[in-house]
Amino acid sequence: MLTHLDAQGRANMVDVTAKAVTAREAVAEARIRMLPETLQMIQQGGHPKGDVFAVARIAGIQAAKKTHELIPLCHPLLLTSIKVDLQADGEDCVRIEARCKLAGQTGVEMEALTAASIAALTIYDMCKAVDKGMVIDGVRLLEKLGGKSGHWQVSA
Repeated sequence: MLTHLDAQGRANMVDVTAKAVTAREAVAEARIRMLPETLQMIQQGGHPKGDVFAVARIAGIQAAKKTHELIPLCHPLLLTSIKVDLQADGEDCVRIEARCKLAGQTGVEMEALTAASIAALTIYDMCKAVDKGMVIDGVRLLEKLGGKSGHWQVSA
């Protein structure tokens, strides 16, 4: 059984030594809601700090690679692919989707969730001077493929 507790009830990293190496993939999303004028500024490239989506994409990718440094007891993983997509969703929202892949012994759900979250936080950081009321929400796992538990997808 996989658990973060040892025989004495102390927290420890799960031992995945005996698990088979399989292809694994996870998709997560986050949303950041803002004033329509803020989103318009981002889309028109008028932000004084540069291309907000490009910076957020890079931040999400970097965060996925460092998830084990941010989340206690996460395994350091050699990710083979990280993709972060950002797009307007209506006139006041940006939807972020992060997809992480690897061939390994443990899943990549935390890496995808971290990538989406950090991309949203980066947008907040870059735009807070013009819109302090932005709201990050909807951070969730959308899909997980591979490993012993197989395929899981959020219900519509």
